[in-house]
Amino acid sequence: MESSNVTAQAHEINWKPVEQILGIPGKMTADGVYKFSLPRSDLQVTVEGIKIKPTLALGTWFAFKKHDAKAMVMGDLVLTEDEVNPVMDKLFKGGIIVTALHNHLIGESPRVKYMHIEGHGEPVELAKSLREALDVTKTPLTASKSNQSIEFPFHAKRIEQVLGYRGQVSNGVYQISVPRAEKITENKMEIPPSMGVASPLNFQPTSGGKAAITGDLVLTAEEVYPVARVLRENDIKVTALHNHMLTEKPRLFFMHFWALDNAEKLAKGLRQALDHMNVK
Repeated sequence: MESSNVTAQAHEINWKPVEQILGIPGKMTADGVYKFSLPRSDLQVTVEGIKIKPTLALGTWFAFKKHDAKAMVMGDLVLTEDEVNPVMDKLFKGGIIVTALHNHLIGESPRVKYMHIEGHGEPVELAKSLREALDVTKTPLTASKSNQSIEFPFHAKRIEQVLGYRGQVSNGVYQISVPRAEKITENKMEIPPSMGVASPLNFQPTSGGKAAITGDLVLTAEEVYPVARVLRENDIKVTALHNHMLTEKPRLFFMHFWALDNAEKLAKGLRQALDHMNVK
């Protein structure tokens, strides 16, 4: 019933003008968020000799949620180094806050930066500011499309069994999202999982049953050490540890990871990490 209520509230906003301004269609999530995904398909990025797909680690996204008579937006822009400050200038001009700027990967070529943002106001005005920021980048204005027809060289169902969560295929990448169990707020407003506080676990098949994996585990302070230790014990690299927001409660730390190995073996390592987290 609660999910139906939040979705109904989100539908009270006419999202068509926002879609027109951003130039791509959005999608209503089950937890009442209107979300836009813009994969950086223009970037040819490699890590450890693997050309990574946009849906593995190169996806810009914006998530809108109705807040009183207006909206809140959160998101993450995937940027080249020369795009960072021009984008920041456009966001600041529109009153959108930059809450974090950092790497998610290690050893990627070319280098990629990730800019996390938050804004409050009229949905159309927020969209205009975001579009101005996008326009100083080379981000293709094309929506991400899920592709369920790709045959994977590893057994996706086995990955689901190991992790205990169902996934989906998105443009050649197998994606699983793991929500935290507790309520998370930012500025006293509840933040649903699809606004960036669930843990994405992404698998890109390579060859011989192997996969490149990346994502980030959303942690509270006391979970950081045991999770990092488990990842390293399973030969999964920790590539970043940082915050994405400014005033969230409880305080959250985002631990990014990377590995290239047998897909089922890596899934078992991630499952051990999840066992140290308060997840649903």
